[in-house]
Amino acid sequence: MIHSPGGYYTAARPLVTCTPMNTPSHRFDRDYYQRYYFESRTAVTSPKEMQARARLIAAYVEHIGLPVRRMLDAGCGVGLLRKPLVRLLPRATYVGLEVSEYLCSRYGWEHGLLQHYRSPTPFDLVICYDVLQYLDDEDAASALANLSRLCRGVLYFTALTAGDWRWNCDQRRTDSNVHLRSGEWYRQRLRRSFREIGAGFWLRRGAPLTVWELEAMPGRGGGT
Repeated sequence: MIHSPGGYYTAARPLVTCTPMNTPSHRFDRDYYQRYYFESRTAVTSPKEMQARARLIAAYVEHIGLPVRRMLDAGCGVGLLRKPLVRLLPRATYVGLEVSEYLCSRYGWEHGLLQHYRSPTPFDLVICYDVLQYLDDEDAASALANLSRLCRGVLYFTALTAGDWRWNCDQRRTDSNVHLRSGEWYRQRLRRSFREIGAGFWLRRGAPLTVWELEAMPGRGGGT
């Protein structure tokens, strides 16, 4: 995600109202990805940024001692995380889940909706990066509940929030056609099945992994 161009010293801006709509797969067509991913002047992210994100994810699961054999990239888009993650986690099988029929045809991803997706075996690592702002409250809540069924280890989760829209993102490049919610809205639902670590990482409750107290969010670390 491209940050606000003002850097550390961005002046306060009024909150721009986003107009959300339903997310049929045809919305995420060639023109959408050309604007937000392939055209450098308007892209919302870059391969360099996503490579750094992949290194962060791989370093954390190694640090916590999680053997990753299966990983799910839920809402994988054009697959900017795939190549670096496969290289950094060579023993893991990568599954890309995507709603866009255009991308599934182009890249071979599994076509489906996160709120309905099922897997006979849960994943050690699940990544859900900037996806759920495209879902309304009901579908987003269902998707969050489904993450608890899909993930048995570490979840890396981010979504554009109302605060991000106002203070952090570059509004000129960021898709405004989304559902903006507070970060706490997401946290309340994720805490039912996960413990928040920080920096986007969540540990599945009951996973046999130890998190040191000062390496987790206050009151949510320690033990398993």
